[in-house]
Amino acid sequence: MLSKWIKVSVAVLLILFTVLSFSGQSQAASSTYVTKGSTTSKVVALTFDDGSDGTNINKILDILSANNVKATFFLTGSGAKNHPTWIKNISAKGHQLGNHSYSHPDFTKLTAAKMKIELDTAETTIKGLTGKTTKPIFRAPFGASNAAVLKAVGDAGYTHTIQWNIDTVDWKGVSSTQITDKVLNNIVPGSIVLMHTGAGASGTPGALPGMISKLKAKGYKFVTVSELLKLPAAPVGNQYTVKAGDTLYSIAKKYNVTVAALAKANNIINYNLIQVGQVLTIPNQTTAPPVTSVKYTVKAGDTLYSIARTYNTTVSIIAAANKITNVNAISVGQVLVIPR
Repeated sequence: MLSKWIKVSVAVLLILFTVLSFSGQSQAASSTYVTKGSTTSKVVALTFDDGSDGTNINKILDILSANNVKATFFLTGSGAKNHPTWIKNISAKGHQLGNHSYSHPDFTKLTAAKMKIELDTAETTIKGLTGKTTKPIFRAPFGASNAAVLKAVGDAGYTHTIQWNIDTVDWKGVSSTQITDKVLNNIVPGSIVLMHTGAGASGTPGALPGMISKLKAKGYKFVTVSELLKLPAAPVGNQYTVKAGDTLYSIAKKYNVTVAALAKANNIINYNLIQVGQVLTIPNQTTAPPVTSVKYTVKAGDTLYSIARTYNTTVSIIAAANKITNVNAISVGQVLVIPR
């Protein structure tokens, strides 16, 4: 009898250990909030936020190329959609790409689910154009961030949220001289400089040549944000964050790779041990798997919640795909696109 109870106790302890281990690893760490690089070396990262107009992108690219400077561009999905060729130019010139959301909302006013949709949609749009990921860096629209934002952003795979220590306020239309003076008067080793690509930042193209020349004269070298922070290079292939219900087999099937290849790429020994929140590298892939969808006509009695359950998806995904802002307002006869 005693032996039986010992066996039961051991089994219970093993179950508890497994559950606790799983819970401890199921969530990614919060994104690290960065205002400047921690260094004594004279390096500076020029960064440009791109919104929906991007008027000055090519002027900026020409100046950076002429001065052999690599910069970091934080891109919006809406901007990529509005001027895709210019976004391709940024990538082709070898500059680093970061995520600046899809539609530039204040993240402190969004739920975690909506933040993820903003990040994922921007990433999909930009990666579809350039073949490059925006991970692991994110810049919050308006610079608005808090603990909840950093948690959601980290969970979405963005390990660093990039602020700045020099704000040129170029978007206000200040002069080239004011922009240059702002940078030169505040430059320190590891500085991150904030500028913009839009028409509102009319002084930026004129400021760049002199600013770069004067910073070089002070001994400064220009680096990307990842170089400044010594972040690892983005892995070759796609990345996938494990979700509840996933198995290595289902993920391999989704990406049309073998389980063995997937396990090898991620140093997985036991095929049955993957964790929710774990980020996997998908080998031998250059593009994301094709996105498919079906159409559904709303019937009497339907709700977005019941439709989401029917198609084994989420209300947020359906709402985003159909640009629905009020999830309680759908109409009989309305045709919805259901991403699969």
